[in-house]
This record gives sequence, C-alpha cells and structure tokens, in this order.
Amino acid sequence: MAVELKDLTKSDDNYSQWYNDLVIKAGLAENSAVRGCMVIKPYGYAIWEKMHDVLDKMFKETGHENAYFPLFIPKSFFSREASHVEGFAKECAVVTHYRLKNDEEGKGVVVDPAARLEEELIVRPTSETIIWNTYKNWITSYRDLPILCNQWANVVRWEMRTRLFLRTAEFLWQEGHTAHATAEEAIEETERMINVYKTFAEEWMGVPVIVGHKSPNERFAGAVDTLTIEALMQDGKALQSGTSHFLGQNFAKAFDVQYTSKEGKQEYVWATSWGVSTRLMGALIMAHSDNNGLVLPPKLAPIQVVMVPIYKGEEQRLQVVARFEEMAKELRAKGVSVKVDARDNVRSGFKFAEYELKGVPVRLALGPRDMENGTIELARRDTLSKEVVSQEGLTDRIVALLDEIQQNIFQKALDYRNSMITKVDSWEEFQQVLNEKGGFISAHWDGTPETEQAIKEATKATIRCIPMDVEEEEGTCVFSGKPSKFRVLFAKSY
Repeated sequence: MAVELKDLTKSDDNYSQWYNDLVIKAGLAENSAVRGCMVIKPYGYAIWEKMHDVLDKMFKETGHENAYFPLFIPKSFFSREASHVEGFAKECAVVTHYRLKNDEEGKGVVVDPAARLEEELIVRPTSETIIWNTYKNWITSYRDLPILCNQWANVVRWEMRTRLFLRTAEFLWQEGHTAHATAEEAIEETERMINVYKTFAEEWMGVPVIVGHKSPNERFAGAVDTLTIEALMQDGKALQSGTSHFLGQNFAKAFDVQYTSKEGKQEYVWATSWGVSTRLMGALIMAHSDNNGLVLPPKLAPIQVVMVPIYKGEEQRLQVVARFEEMAKELRAKGVSVKVDARDNVRSGFKFAEYELKGVPVRLALGPRDMENGTIELARRDTLSKEVVSQEGLTDRIVALLDEIQQNIFQKALDYRNSMITKVDSWEEFQQVLNEKGGFISAHWDGTPETEQAIKEATKATIRCIPMDVEEEEGTCVFSGKPSKFRVLFAKSY
C-alpha cells in the first residue's frame, strides 16, 4: 500500500503528469463534475488558509480593510473601459435567465424563456468595474481618500485548457482595489503591494521571485502599468505569481469618479488593483517538490511535525503514544503544529510514505527501545535524511530545525533560479538556450509590441518582466537587430 501512495510519474519523464499525480495523490485537489473546475480538498485548503491568513495580516498592517462586492456585474459596466472589456470578453461567463421550470414533456427542468434578464449579468472575472461603480458613491471630497479595500473572493474565467490550481475556470483569490488623490500615491501603493507579495513569496513560500514591469502586450487589461513577481519552476518555465496594477484614471473616467480637491477643483481619482490567487499553490508545489511527493516550507505546512509510534501490541502502543502526547504538548506551546498518528489500522511504513508524500517537514518515530534509551528517530523531508537523537532538548532542536528547513528550501530554489538566468546576444543563442536549457533568458528587446509578438509566435516565449533593477545597457534586439537600451527577461511560462 505504501508503494501505491508513492507511485508518482517521475518529473523527468513527464513533468506535467508528475504535477497532476502529485496534486491528486497528496490529497490537495481533484477535478470536479463541472469541467474546468476543481474541488480543493481539506489538506490543500489548509495550505491555502495559511496563505490567506498571512497575507490578510500583511494587508491589514499596510492599512487595508476587507470588504465584499457582488459576484454579478451588469454587462453594460464592462463596455465602459474599452481595453478592459477587450481583455476579458473571451473568458466571461454570462447569466441570461433567472428561473427554471419543469419540462412539459417530463424531461427534467428547462430554462424558462419568460424569465430572461433585462440586462445580462457577467460572473466576475475581476471586480474593477463593479467596485468603481460603487466608489462613485463613496467619494466626493479629498477627505474621502484614500480608499484601501481588499476582498477575498472567487472569480470565473472560462478557460478551455485547465490544470489544477494553475488554470481553472473558477479560482479563489484576493483583489485589492484602492483609490487615491494623486498619481504619486497610487504608484507608491502599486509598488508597496508588489513588495508585500515578494516578501510573502520568499519568506513564507520559500520561492525566490523577480520583481518587474510587464511589457505592454502582457499588461493587465485597463492598466497603465503592471508590476509582477515572476517565479521559476523546476522544469525551467516561469510562473507569474502575483501582480499589482497602476490603473491611472482609466476606471475613474469610465465611471465618472471625481473628487473636490483642497483647492476646490474637480479631479478624477487615481486607482490601483492587485491580487494573488490559488495559483500560488501551483507555485508552491512546482518550486520545491520531488519524485517522493510534496516538499512544503514549514511556515505553510498544515502539519509541521508528525509523530509515528513504533510498537508491538496495544500496551506498547499506548505507552509510546502517551510519550508522544507529552512531546506534542511542549511543541504546541512553542507554536508548532503537531500530529500524533495513533492509528492502529495501518502499518508504520505506510504512514512514513504518506507523510513523505504530503511533504510534512519533520517526522519523528519512537519505539520501546527508544523509550528505554531516551532517543528518538528524526527525519527531515527536505533532505530525506534521518538520524537518531536524544529526547532531551528535542523541542528547541525542532523549533530551530524548522527554521533551518525553511531557509534551506528557499536557498535551494534560489540557487536553481540563479543558475537558470542566461544572458544571450543573438537570435541563434536565444533559441538554443530556450530549447535546451530553459529558464529566464536575459536579452535585448527593441521595445516594440510587434517584435514581442513575433518572438512569441516563433518560440512561445514571452517577456516575463522588465526587472525593476534593470541597468541601462546599449545593445541590439536579438530578434530585429534594432537598438535597445536594456535587457528584459524572456521565458516560456504557465
């Protein structure tokens, strides 16, 4: 049975299948009865809850408040901002009727044609339009600004090609929407929030990210500027892991949101929006996991320490479990999440395989001999190493070890990411690196959307970002040969 649990497709053989196997076998999520949607199972949701709680705290520490806006958006709202509707039109789910009735031929229920809505409703793919229609009622004066709102919600984007967590028709996310008196304030907010995401990705998820500007082709529909955090997965593909948008006055003008300034003038409001989604779960899985299963950073692991009793007979089981419960109490007092697996209907070998698959950072095994000797077996998931250690001082040892594992996971991902950034100066070199090595390609680009599109069509690689810390450097575009003033990062992506 334990072998069955670990029967994963090898990542080197088929990375995509390895990912799907892992999501399902580790009990994170599964496909639902609705095509393109997923069921997030308790273990997967426990990780998302941790993400939610940490991010929510970070948002509130930066002055934001949570609110909730409607799931349905009148169709007419979308037509107000031209680039916004163009960007989302192909992904929108539309509600046209509000009632069912029994089929006259007894074939179940049918849509009642008499119950057609006067105006169709869009199931939110994102909330800028409904929120800015609301802000119009909230804002009259400079005294009403800034508004710093966030909402945790589900959104629908009708995807045809789906993959659990990475791309589903419905997904969970948070979306911040803020209103400001000046462009400077809004730009500062945009930068602040992308750095919140960077901190979360690196310090909590253990995933190193590059912060940068999206190119015009990759920018959010309706934004003046989009900032992004780009992560690199172990197959050499990039994953956009969070975005923050400076919306200028586009939505304020579309919904006529003005305020009276201190000077008594009518001014349009400046806006931002920013968000991360359950796509972070995909990043977490693909950045760290291996052919044995998940590798979870301790800070986000639902179970940080699992305790597996080794015994013969009920008497020994009770003795070992009792000792484990004492240890667990001490660890919980230090804020460590612990599970004592006292099940007597599965063997310890099965438990070892199960928790290895689920990515539990630390595993403790204790038997009668250990009880006599005052020792315990300690295994760590990140390195797959194990050792016999003294029970004395175990609590402090584990607390320190969890920090060490967190740092080790990040460092491993960082070393890999850094080794996968390659400078190229010719089109031949670009294609070779892309096809043979992958990762981020640092190359000159002439700054035109036409060239970016041509590269995408030729290679499927896109500009992931123009790094925030990019240095001016005279060069020539690898594709067009035209002058270029800096390098950008290209990659194939999810």
